[in-house]
Amino acid sequence: MSYGINQAQGPYNDGSNELPDQPALDQPVSPDQVPVVPEEGIWKKYSSHYEFPLSLLTAIMLHLLAVMVVVAYMAIAFYFGSPKPPDMETIVFAGGCFWGIQSVFQHTKGVVSATSGYAGGNVAKPSYEDVSSGQTGHAESVKVVFDPSQVSYEQLLKIFFSVAHDPTELNRQGPDVGTQYRSAVFYLTDAQKQETEAYIAQLGAAHAYKQPIVTQVAKLKEFYRAEDYHQNYAELHPDQPYIAINDAPKVVNLKKSFPQLYTDKLASHE
Repeated sequence: MSYGINQAQGPYNDGSNELPDQPALDQPVSPDQVPVVPEEGIWKKYSSHYEFPLSLLTAIMLHLLAVMVVVAYMAIAFYFGSPKPPDMETIVFAGGCFWGIQSVFQHTKGVVSATSGYAGGNVAKPSYEDVSSGQTGHAESVKVVFDPSQVSYEQLLKIFFSVAHDPTELNRQGPDVGTQYRSAVFYLTDAQKQETEAYIAQLGAAHAYKQPIVTQVAKLKEFYRAEDYHQNYAELHPDQPYIAINDAPKVVNLKKSFPQLYTDKLASHE
């Protein structure tokens, strides 16, 4: 059977059926002995242009697609912005010595910081000695910064009026006497003012106390941070008689009356 091959002629270039002698490994190879790799093995010729092999072209396209996805994600994030942190609110409470008030709110869930200081006076940057004289008009106060998504302002009012102090004592609190120990709420917004006044009216209507509530409700003009040694005082001096008798029971009462709002994790201070 013939397959189009001249049987008289061998398959090699010289027409023989014998394999030509191969050069030794240490002998140079002539150009006509170097096999020619077809052009289509690496590049595919099409018209007057060359095309990349399919695998390489696919890799480049996938890389470009990935870059486009990243750029699109960055553009969307820039346009819409990242999720905003919750907006914090601030209120200032006064109810006797600020050591105990600070300790109560430092143990309240949702409170970010509770800082002892002075508010409601008419002297700029007063010292503890100035306020203690009763001549500056300030009250020992605590600035409370809280996350309303975790604890509401109404809940803070309940804690302040029930476990933090006695709102029926006028210009005093326990053993401390003077206007600097008065009961007061220094609000920052009209909404806080309205909610505070409404809550006090609610307590009065319910006759929650035998004596009338004497808490002052006033707009905060300025809050001055107290000296460093007043910050976190109750937590640092738990065995001091004043703390053990007057302030530690407030924290115990907080845990008992508001277990869902009590935390052992102490809030910071400014």
